[in-house]
Amino acid sequence: MTRRYLVVDDNEAFAENLQEILRDTGALVDLAHDGARALELVKAHRFDAIVTDMRMPGMNGAELLCELRKIDEGLPAVLLSAYSEEGLLRLARRDGLLAVLSKPQQIPRLLQVLESARRDGAVLLVEDDLALADTLSEALRERGLTAVTAPSLSELERISAHPFAVLVDLKLPDARAAEALDRVHARWPGVPAIVMTALTELPPLPRGTECVRKPFDTAVLMRRLETLYREHQPS
Repeated sequence: MTRRYLVVDDNEAFAENLQEILRDTGALVDLAHDGARALELVKAHRFDAIVTDMRMPGMNGAELLCELRKIDEGLPAVLLSAYSEEGLLRLARRDGLLAVLSKPQQIPRLLQVLESARRDGAVLLVEDDLALADTLSEALRERGLTAVTAPSLSELERISAHPFAVLVDLKLPDARAAEALDRVHARWPGVPAIVMTALTELPPLPRGTECVRKPFDTAVLMRRLETLYREHQPS
């Protein structure tokens, strides 16, 4: 099946060059040179992924991503930037990014990311161990899945993406034991949550809750998420 991408960049020459590169892979590629036009196109078409610049007039890439989630919450997104803007990048990661790449150096990597990108593939990581969150995020990206991270209960409340699965630590710096799990079930009822914990004694958990003990085998966990993703897809 032919894949369709949306490229958003106010640098028209760069956008058109990237369009040609992606077309050479056999994909259909639409262009938008600002956030407003991008939102119009997302309303009109079903894309397999969006590639957006960070720094644009009127609406930057992080703001665009937040608005996109209100229209198509399952759309994989890749952020390209020639600048280091950590505050904006943190906002964008909160709303779900398949990758953050520099331009133009990482175009070959972009092609790999887009080829594997999967719609409705967001996994929420509720984990304050940033090293573990980064490891899991990279493992998910290698499978075309999107990692959305929340290192605390307060950050969890700001998540706008709709995950197909949640990985949740029982112990967060601003939450009681298992409080984050309760919030996840309340916010996304029916979405499977897998508990990750190093606790030797567990608090009471909902019946049937899956649990993995730290340290765990990341590959085994990824296989479980692959199964949950397949079950999540419409038949």
